[in-house]
Amino acid sequence: MLEKLKNIVFRANLDLVEKGLVIHTWGNVSGIDKESRLIVIKPSGVSYHSMKPDDMVVIDHEGKVVEGKYKPSTDAPTHVLLYNAYKSLGGIVHTHSSYATSWAQAGRPIPPFGTTHADHYYGEVPCTRLLTKKETETDYEINTGEIIIEKLGDVDPLAVPSILVNGHGPFCWGIDTENAVYNAVALEEIAKMAFYTVLLGKTEPISQFLLDKHFKRKHGSDAYYGQSKSEEN
Repeated sequence: MLEKLKNIVFRANLDLVEKGLVIHTWGNVSGIDKESRLIVIKPSGVSYHSMKPDDMVVIDHEGKVVEGKYKPSTDAPTHVLLYNAYKSLGGIVHTHSSYATSWAQAGRPIPPFGTTHADHYYGEVPCTRLLTKKETETDYEINTGEIIIEKLGDVDPLAVPSILVNGHGPFCWGIDTENAVYNAVALEEIAKMAFYTVLLGKTEPISQFLLDKHFKRKHGSDAYYGQSKSEEN
């Protein structure tokens, strides 16, 4: 079942290791089949070095296991909630990458300090509120998804494809699994740049017009960055 998606999700999980975004078993990637709405996700606690494509777990839109010999990632309920809330998402990544997690542990959003940030995010990378004691003790992973949705509000999730969960770490997403990993890599580098920018004394973000210019030249109907299909051919 969903053998192609299993291979994609398997490869994407290994990419997190290769890109230096996770150690041990500190992260997970999922992908969704848009037709069936079935989700493929990394198994819980299984080493990246020993797992195989067939070890990926298939779950439904309620988080129930449809196929797989292992339990799904403990973060699966968060992934499910986000897929159900945002039909545009095709892949989700959760890591504990060092710089992005440092901002999350500080409970601080990442401001758009420069054009590198603006190329990827239309505004700050937001940070959620802290979960309450009750939210932590009951349905923790579901409530993690709820506070992500609460913080995003009416924002297009593909315009700001990452969020920091306060005290926890980053979740990233994209139009597919590979795009979600791409955004997780970009987030970590942007978080690193922002960290050093703050150390150097800058606190104000770039102007709105510069943010607009850099984001919109790469995204949306008027984007002109890169090659058109006709030019590529």
